[in-house]
Amino acid sequence: MQGLITVPSDFSVTETIDRIVAVAQSKGLTVFARIDHATNAREVGLPLRPTELIILGNPKAGTILMQDKQTTGIDLPVKALAWEDETGKVWLTYNAADWLEDRHALSENSTAVLKAIQGGLMVVANAATHKQPS
Repeated sequence: MQGLITVPSDFSVTETIDRIVAVAQSKGLTVFARIDHATNAREVGLPLRPTELIILGNPKAGTILMQDKQTTGIDLPVKALAWEDETGKVWLTYNAADWLEDRHALSENSTAVLKAIQGGLMVVANAATHKQPS
């Protein structure tokens, strides 16, 4: 799907999100919200495989993007979705920074911030989804 990066996770949906929270907080990022879509679905009597959303970021970086084009606020803070497919495999999906750049026609003033966001998301995603060698 255009603008999305999806990586496999070695962990359950909940553990993947737990790991994102731990890594994000260790890097000084703010965790704004955690939403368990599957639990919310069950509460209204509907089935949904495990699906959790985490909203996190760095207000300083996000503000720089919004100063460039305020419409980026619709996509900020950054979101990551851990979800289980029909075979039981867990995935982590998040927006690509270059997609944000294109979607909002960001200027060169945002280039360094976008690179930092993309790099940070890759670090967080890799640490959250892959077992580290011992």
